[in-house]
Amino acid sequence: MTKNARHAVAAPNVFDGVAVLPEHAVVIEGAHIVDVVPADSLPSSMPVLELGGDTWLAPGFIDVQVNGGGDVLFNDAPSASAINTIAAAHRRYGTTGILPTLISDTHDKMCAAMLAAQAAAADNPSVLGIHFEGPFLSPGKPGVHNPQMFRKPDAADLELLTGWPAGNVLVTLAPEQVPLEFIAALSQAGVRVSLGHSMATYDETQAALQSGMTGFTHLFNAMRPIGSREPGPITAALEAPAAWFGMIVDGVHVNPEVLRIALRGYGHPMLVTDAMPPVGGKRGSFTLYGNEITVRDGRCTREDGTLAGAAIDMASCVRNTVRDLHVPLTKALCFASTEPAEFLGLGTVLGRLAPGFRADMVAFEPFDVDVLETWVAGVPNEMAEQESATG
Repeated sequence: MTKNARHAVAAPNVFDGVAVLPEHAVVIEGAHIVDVVPADSLPSSMPVLELGGDTWLAPGFIDVQVNGGGDVLFNDAPSASAINTIAAAHRRYGTTGILPTLISDTHDKMCAAMLAAQAAAADNPSVLGIHFEGPFLSPGKPGVHNPQMFRKPDAADLELLTGWPAGNVLVTLAPEQVPLEFIAALSQAGVRVSLGHSMATYDETQAALQSGMTGFTHLFNAMRPIGSREPGPITAALEAPAAWFGMIVDGVHVNPEVLRIALRGYGHPMLVTDAMPPVGGKRGSFTLYGNEITVRDGRCTREDGTLAGAAIDMASCVRNTVRDLHVPLTKALCFASTEPAEFLGLGTVLGRLAPGFRADMVAFEPFDVDVLETWVAGVPNEMAEQESATG
């Protein structure tokens, strides 16, 4: 059987993004889903991969904040090959789509990163675009970013960020550090704008939302906290039904009880990893801006204790969301697939298992969300790794 021939993947539990369908099969032809039907209705002549046990088959995970993986940091290696290594590392954990994320850096590095993402996306369907986290951020909330990289946007930045109409460009910025016209111009060009590393007030956040901003990067982290007389950006995020907020559910970045409060708001939650090179890699440390970052007990920290991204994968985020946030598995899966697809404007092609959607899927054992296999555009990870090994 060739990878383009019509075939099916059957599982005891198929979650299509809306409902769990027992004993169903996803029919695939080429890169897309043709149908989702009861497994016993498949033609006897059709090749079928039957997943046993209690296996679930669900839409592949989409991670809009991936700094690194497979011992590679995007900032250190803004190339297509580096992005492919990062994507392959995360694919083992059910992630079928990523935005490689560049942490605040120079304009030249941003240009190189954009070219790398465009080149990678041309051949690798896992690469959905690019995320620029900075450099238009607040020196009052730098996190692990280098404040020396922070600056105001200019015409060259606008030209760069709006120069990939076919891609999905996400920009994290501090609204109080940029003109509202800059946010509006990005949004009108199809760029997703997200608040992060910001000391914006509630009113400043509301103005940014009205100018086209639709996202909040790693909610609670590196942003003005909620105050009794200054509700700040977090309150704005939770009461905005047309906005999405990222959650790093690693038990380190945000206390689970706090995230449970966020889930009571009107905003759309989506899982992100903020992953660094150790995810899918072999080394327990790396460097960022010349500083050594070590990983201990699931924490990536600089020598002074500052958090530096995360050492978690999306499958673990789903598991933690169920276990620690007391969310049903189906809803956690939507946080990992359907919601980020909608945020990126890809909700008609990704994030569900339905006819016409791309065949991006993950098969997993439900108790620990232990990933068994992943498909991107109909190609299973096992086949993709074999093709990569043979050149």
